[in-house]
Amino acid sequence: MRWHEGGVRHDNSIITHPADAEAWKQFDATYPMFAQEPRNVRLGLCTYGFSPFGVSATPYSCWPVFVTPYNLPPSMCMRREYIFLSLMIPGPKSPGKSLDVYLRPLIDELKMLWEDGVNTFDAWRRQNFNMKATLLWTISDFPAYGMLSGWSTHGKLACPYCMEHSKSFVLEHETDS
Repeated sequence: MRWHEGGVRHDNSIITHPADAEAWKQFDATYPMFAQEPRNVRLGLCTYGFSPFGVSATPYSCWPVFVTPYNLPPSMCMRREYIFLSLMIPGPKSPGKSLDVYLRPLIDELKMLWEDGVNTFDAWRRQNFNMKATLLWTISDFPAYGMLSGWSTHGKLACPYCMEHSKSFVLEHETDS
């Protein structure tokens, strides 16, 4: 879990791990007390909705929510045993604006881990320490992004990055009478 602190980097110009990314470095600069303890955990949250019975079957939706620790080395980061299914939201349709209701228990735990931390045993050093965690990234498709962020991903201002500078346009059509 401390790999990112002194991990072997072959080429600093290539991002081979999230620790190489500007977001990680900016986070460390913004929260130096968190960064001071390399065993503090940096997490990613991933979600994506799908229909388990296919398009032609009865309409049904599943939204798994995964949490991934990014402190691990690149060879372990995305391995199945280190990706944790935190929540499964089933239903006849997507959770939509209610996604935050389903995520509330996870958000409360993440908030507690950020503010207070939890007493944890470090087997390598054979000592306890107060481990904290932060959610650095969310990874999702655009509709799920809209649900996670509360941003409307439809219409003229659909892109939260472009905002009013969007080059979007409306196709004009003629109606035949």
